[in-house]
Amino acid sequence: MFTDCIHLLHSHEPGNELHIVSEVGIPGGSVDYVLISARNRKIMDFVAIEFQTMDTTGTVWPERQRLLNSWGLAVAEEDINSSRPFGINWKMTAKTILVQLHHKIQTFEHINKHLVLIIQDCLLQYMTREFSFSHLTPALQGDSMHIHSYQLCDAGNSYNLSLANRLSTDSVGIASCLGLQAEARIELAQIIANLELRISDATLFSPWQQL
Repeated sequence: MFTDCIHLLHSHEPGNELHIVSEVGIPGGSVDYVLISARNRKIMDFVAIEFQTMDTTGTVWPERQRLLNSWGLAVAEEDINSSRPFGINWKMTAKTILVQLHHKIQTFEHINKHLVLIIQDCLLQYMTREFSFSHLTPALQGDSMHIHSYQLCDAGNSYNLSLANRLSTDSVGIASCLGLQAEARIELAQIIANLELRISDATLFSPWQQL
């Protein structure tokens, strides 16, 4: 997923180091990761990356206990007989991420950088149905806001994540999804100074590393 964002590092050149810095503060909150192209520990370019997980409702505990019971493990009888439901809270998940993007994207557009949202393909399908997404286009490098959706593929003895779709828009497009106006401003130098304090040997990116 990080390598799928390298093309958005417009000033990246062969020989530059790639770094990943987590939990970087910006106006409106923070971003999960920043992928950085650096030379001699000086930042040449960067792209912000947000991962959106799925919110749930109810509790999955009774289902867990019933599964363990089917494997012959002893569990509490009240858990086996529980009727408490659980499920995916699609509306809250989608609304939460759109509001967060609304607070953040104009900052990156102002400094001519990209923000990438990483989501599951099923969540993108839901958001496309329930919100105004008709103005989003197949990904254009000139857009500030990019959405990468991934699908879980059955590979026989394992499952793999595969990039399924890429869309893009700008701050006006994200605001249109919610019928809101985006607002946030910060200087590029302030973000770069913060990132340069964070990069080190420990943040060097390798496609095979586990975060």
